[in-house]
Amino acid sequence: MENRKTIDLKTLKQDKSLNFLYNNSLGRIILKVITLPFVSSVVGAYMNSRLSKGRISKFIKSNNINMEEYEKVPYKSFNEFFTRKIKKEKRPFPTDSSILFSPCDGKLSAYKITRGTVLPVKGSTYTIGQLLNNDKLAKSYEGGYCLVFRLAVDDYHRYCYIDSGEKEENIKIKGRLHTVQPIALNLMPVFIQNSREYTVLHTENFGDIVQIEVGALCVGKIKNHHQRGKFKSGEEKGMFLFGGSTIILLINKDRAVIDEEFFINTQNNLETVVKMGQPVGRKAL
Repeated sequence: MENRKTIDLKTLKQDKSLNFLYNNSLGRIILKVITLPFVSSVVGAYMNSRLSKGRISKFIKSNNINMEEYEKVPYKSFNEFFTRKIKKEKRPFPTDSSILFSPCDGKLSAYKITRGTVLPVKGSTYTIGQLLNNDKLAKSYEGGYCLVFRLAVDDYHRYCYIDSGEKEENIKIKGRLHTVQPIALNLMPVFIQNSREYTVLHTENFGDIVQIEVGALCVGKIKNHHQRGKFKSGEEKGMFLFGGSTIILLINKDRAVIDEEFFINTQNNLETVVKMGQPVGRKAL
């Protein structure tokens, strides 16, 4: 596997405002209010309005976003810019159907599911049953893999299907909207508190995969395009509106082989930077 860029979570600098909200007693009082979904809905309404256009240029500059990679179109609001489409040639997909690729741009952590438990970050434990609110479905993934893709605000916020197949209905789970930055992940069980949506994908090459989209602070909406029906490998599944977010894949035992480097990096408190369409594993023989 190619030598990939990694992010050391021990040295990752956190935003000053997040430090205040999560590490200060007054900040935590404010946090109880701003993590409510209706607050993110209000922020989302502003981000969908023409009033938000003025934020675009500053956001591009402060996050060093290379706009040459994206389709050149006029943006009527910040959310139109945030959900901008990337040029197809910038995110090519493997032609070999046995390759398992990333559904999105993000920072990847990989875990082997032992007795239903996944460790998204050091110090926080989650059972798959808590993540799905479905113990029966969770049990079928014991011995398999959990891939956690954390998206930052500067990442491409559209995501795709990792294989062809047929999907079930999207299941929505209501909750709060914490940030998915490490400062929050280390303090509370964000992935089982946050609003999220999951889908069971019956794939042609990797068996039944559960894809979970987790909302985050100021992400008032997870926008999936389809309900029950067929899908094609690389087809766009949906998008997140403004904010950082997370996509989680649950893979059954003996259906895929995940590159070992991801597990080693995760054990060393490192996230691995991946792009949509980049290989992360392959079909099990």
